Amino acid sequence: MTKCAFLFPGQGAQYVGMGKDLADNYLGARSIFLEADEILGYKLSQVIFQGDENDLRKTEITQPAVLTTSIAILSVLREEGLNPDAVAGLSLGEYSALVCAGVLCFSDALILVQKRAQFMQEIVPLGKGGMAAILGLTPDEVSILCEESLPFGHVEPANYNCPGQIVIAGHKEALEEVCRLAREKKARAVMLSVSVPFHSRLLLPVKEKMASLLGNIPLKVPAFPFVANISASYLSDPEDIRESLVKQSYTPVLWEDSMNLLINDGYDLFIETGPGRVLTGFMKKIDKDVQAIHVEDKLTLYRLLKIMEEVQT
Repeated sequence: MTKCAFLFPGQGAQYVGMGKDLADNYLGARSIFLEADEILGYKLSQVIFQGDENDLRKTEITQPAVLTTSIAILSVLREEGLNPDAVAGLSLGEYSALVCAGVLCFSDALILVQKRAQFMQEIVPLGKGGMAAILGLTPDEVSILCEESLPFGHVEPANYNCPGQIVIAGHKEALEEVCRLAREKKARAVMLSVSVPFHSRLLLPVKEKMASLLGNIPLKVPAFPFVANISASYLSDPEDIRESLVKQSYTPVLWEDSMNLLINDGYDLFIETGPGRVLTGFMKKIDKDVQAIHVEDKLTLYRLLKIMEEVQT
């Protein structure tokens, strides 16, 4: 019997026009975008559907935009009768996963990620920090390069995404040095278009603000298994989830380990519920034997529905 997990993408998956196809064709999806506009007090939907790419790339806009698009797509899946047996989300996507699991309501999650983005951007000034993807090296090799680059500023592994891909975060000069050293080892190194060193200890000052913010938000027990980023383990106690969300801001994301946990527990269908297909790509490198598919528009939705028909017959 198929066991299905919904996966929710994080920052970096955004693009202008995401979610519009489904919003034009499904009232539920359209309602989510309208609700976000009302909660935030500005036309987020307009920025998402027809805005400027540079505006959408701003952290305080990107995070609510990706969350809203993911939940709009989730509403369509539910309308089609599809529900997960477990959930996980990469970084920001963890908030979408918690909405899906009933831990957070959408309105609370939206305010949380907006504030989270503001807190993070305030800590490291624009142009001073960022992230880079290192492809083709082992975790130990990347850690050594980070240590060698510390004279240029702080830098550390931040996302263990899949075999052969680790994202680092830190000060810009240190990131550039790690990239230079990685290329000397014939690895690929790509600076990412983010201005915040997510999941690094540079964001430790956000701890008190996030703890205060989350302390006022009611959390419920997940309706189905939820895998947390920082521990690659199932969390069900609301207070453990609250603590994990605080730590997630400045702690590395163990995505590969999180997916292996689900795979080892028998999950064999993974549906990326949100813009892009980054997580689907990661899964193909983590385990080629499981099925992974992304849903972000009518075409990909119909493809998924056809797969589900085949699974059930």
